[in-house]
Amino acid sequence: MRARRGIRALPALLLAGLLGLTACSADPQPAPPPDIDQPTEPVTAPSRVVAGIDELGAGFNPHLRSDQSTATTAIAALALPSVFRPDAQGNLQLDRTVATSATVTSQSPFTVSYELNVEAGWSTGAPIAAEDFVYLADQMRSQPNTIGAAGYREITDVRSRAAGKAVDVVFREPYPHWQELFDNLLPAHLLKDAPGGWTAPFANGVPASGGPFRLMQVDRLRGEVLLVRNDPYWDTSAVLDEMILRTIPANTLPTALESQGVDLALPDARPEITRALDVLAGSAEPPKVQRAPRPSVQQLAFRTQDGPLADPRVREGLAAVLDRAAVRQRVNPDAAQVDAFGLAPSDAGYTPSAPPGAPARPDPAAAQRAFTEAGYVRGADDRWTLGGRPLSVVVGAGSERTEDVEIARVVAEQLRAGGIGATIVAPSGRELLTSASVAPTTPTPSAVPGAPSTTPAPGGAPPATPAPAAPTSGTPMTSATPTNGPEDGSAVPVDVLVASRPAYGAIGPRLGSDYGCPPEDVPEDLPGMSCFPTLQPLLDELLTGPADPARVAEAERVLWRQLPALPLYQPQGLVVSSRETDAATRVTPGPIRTGPMSSARTWAEPEGSAEEKISKQPGDPGN
Repeated sequence: MRARRGIRALPALLLAGLLGLTACSADPQPAPPPDIDQPTEPVTAPSRVVAGIDELGAGFNPHLRSDQSTATTAIAALALPSVFRPDAQGNLQLDRTVATSATVTSQSPFTVSYELNVEAGWSTGAPIAAEDFVYLADQMRSQPNTIGAAGYREITDVRSRAAGKAVDVVFREPYPHWQELFDNLLPAHLLKDAPGGWTAPFANGVPASGGPFRLMQVDRLRGEVLLVRNDPYWDTSAVLDEMILRTIPANTLPTALESQGVDLALPDARPEITRALDVLAGSAEPPKVQRAPRPSVQQLAFRTQDGPLADPRVREGLAAVLDRAAVRQRVNPDAAQVDAFGLAPSDAGYTPSAPPGAPARPDPAAAQRAFTEAGYVRGADDRWTLGGRPLSVVVGAGSERTEDVEIARVVAEQLRAGGIGATIVAPSGRELLTSASVAPTTPTPSAVPGAPSTTPAPGGAPPATPAPAAPTSGTPMTSATPTNGPEDGSAVPVDVLVASRPAYGAIGPRLGSDYGCPPEDVPEDLPGMSCFPTLQPLLDELLTGPADPARVAEAERVLWRQLPALPLYQPQGLVVSSRETDAATRVTPGPIRTGPMSSARTWAEPEGSAEEKISKQPGDPGN
């Protein structure tokens, strides 16, 4: 598609050899002039596919809630090894390029034994080994801001055998969902002793690859990620030389698709995107558009440990004020409304569990009842107060996630209209999910996600100094802004957190990970953390036992009463491609867990116009 012919330079090694022979000659003679009529070999630009995406996100650790994005899912599918991967139907299958077997070898204690592929290794030359299992299990059990941590907390030991090429994982009791663990392994040999190794190296890269591609460069100024074929990969090599993820604004998407600036696009199904695609609907060759649910559910998580929302009656009143359907309509009207805490609309067997009235639906009378029972009084100015102190909450969203920030704006508007003071803060997503209090920054309309830097990672190795996390955007809150925190610019706790939860995996681990009590070494005062001792035994039962529909329904009823969170909607994604792209890639939305890039190893470069080929410069990732 992007071939460009030119003159091949004389290989450096051959040139050095010729110079050496000349220098050693007893009677050196001048070198003959090159034969300008001699045939030259063509040089071909790298074969590549350019995929348009909405935004890069905060970082690229697939195990962090703050880093979830289309880009992170794609990079994980291309560059990180997993013991099990979903097939086209979403069923987990053993990936024999990583492990030749994975079986339950003991019931008491419950033990799963993995025999690793002896050829499997990282792009640095280190083997994919038991230490990678140990590292991932340790981090998932002890770090905040993780996805699906409940299953890892059932692990009591990870043992190495066969010089690290065999692993025995011991569980506290029989764990039926063990195949969901140890996906997207990380290079422990680079991370385990590095300061901030769980987060810092992933802010602008991935330290090493264990898949068919490796992440070469992240350019946040241009909004691009460059992945190249991982030459040390031990199994069948990728067909493409390069894969580029490029951020494409909605208003330029038609032009990018028509000019072949991008080969396919993976945007969210938002109105501005569908309007942009309508421009191409009447063209001679309109693009193919496939729709698929995103692997996450947007929700509001409440701070239940302390502050005004520690009282369940205040949470009930606040939820009765909010109009979830209006939030969805304002922010992402093509999304599917979610009325359950566990399953998502994309799950087989999904059934709404929301009660018929509040808090699932706005109800001013129910809100007034709840606030009054909690001791609040609504004054002549329509503000709710307790002992003369106005009820105010802080609504937090990650600055790098534009949709989250927009949700926060709409939620704050509704709360203020319901007599509740609301302030928006938008620190970095990682700060928001790992700090009890955050910098009191408010989002700015012109905030640009990401760090203004280009971070190369040649050879798949991490940079000597980890790239900084994406900076916080926005400005400090002023004293005129209503807040329940200090007005001197010091840190504030977040009462209402805009954050997503995963929409895949078994229901027991989902509920236990998202709403269960954290382990002792994870602070309980972080945003999004909840702990209800009366609910925990039921969550433990669902985690390690069968998904009994009656017990799941009971957990849903308790969650609607306790309200650790309020589900909003499940975004829908699009896969937009041309006829040429389809012929070369056969791209599909893929399994919800791994997305469209699941089959990218077999993709070829789409054919393009002759003019487009000529205009491309070899090796320039910007083209």
